[in-house]
Amino acid sequence: MSKEKKTNAARILDREGVDYQLIPYTVDPDNLAADHVAEELGEPIEQVYKTLVLHGDKTGYFVCVLAGNHEVDLKKAARVSGNKKAEMIPMKDLLGVTGYIRGGCTAIGMKKKFPVFISEEATGFPYIYVSAGQRGLQLRLAPADLIRVAEATPADIITDTL
Repeated sequence: MSKEKKTNAARILDREGVDYQLIPYTVDPDNLAADHVAEELGEPIEQVYKTLVLHGDKTGYFVCVLAGNHEVDLKKAARVSGNKKAEMIPMKDLLGVTGYIRGGCTAIGMKKKFPVFISEEATGFPYIYVSAGQRGLQLRLAPADLIRVAEATPADIITDTL
């Protein structure tokens, strides 16, 4: 992929010396869900991660990164982030808070540095997929590299049942 096509997240990974791949996929504007992305990539949903932005009652904004087949447990997310309560931010606020749009949000290179928590299950895979910072483009990288670059904390943040 030519340098001009690289996203901010990819440039940050380059600067950090991270081995990754940029993987394009076909976007369905009516279905931005991780299961669609996994299907387009031909990869298991357990390795296709979504990035969610939450707001805690004490600490403000924070980020959760979890597999596409899971849901964030708001109580667990609040607890690990030092909050009593946490909620997803309204979709209309996503671009202003992070610099990214729905379906293109990644924990790498947000407008501001927020605490990042990644589902601890990610560490069991040799690689995972996360958004490269735009719709239609994923990053394939080792979970340890995402954890290092995003300064993420592995944590139990997913619901026990779906």
